[in-house]
Amino acid sequence: MKNITLGSLLKPLRNLFQRFHFTIFIILVVVGLAAAVLVINDMLNSLSTVDEGYKSSIEAGTIDQATLDRIKELHTSDEPVPVHQQPAGRTNPFGE
Repeated sequence: MKNITLGSLLKPLRNLFQRFHFTIFIILVVVGLAAAVLVINDMLNSLSTVDEGYKSSIEAGTIDQATLDRIKELHTSDEPVPVHQQPAGRTNPFGE
């Protein structure tokens, strides 16, 4: 009868790990990262639910006239952009 030892039983498994250890490591890392993404996504989705009776503590205010005038001075997207003029003479490109 053959003498069976623990080393002879684990030899095929050891050879498998020696040959594919890098591939197994990459698979474990990808599975771990995918699990982390799914857990974080689940946590964020569970936090995003808001009570129906929730009322924000921030109340809408009014805009003062100075801010309103500054907003009116802005150009709209259908207007051409004003041309930027360089100052006359030599300029320092490193100056502020």
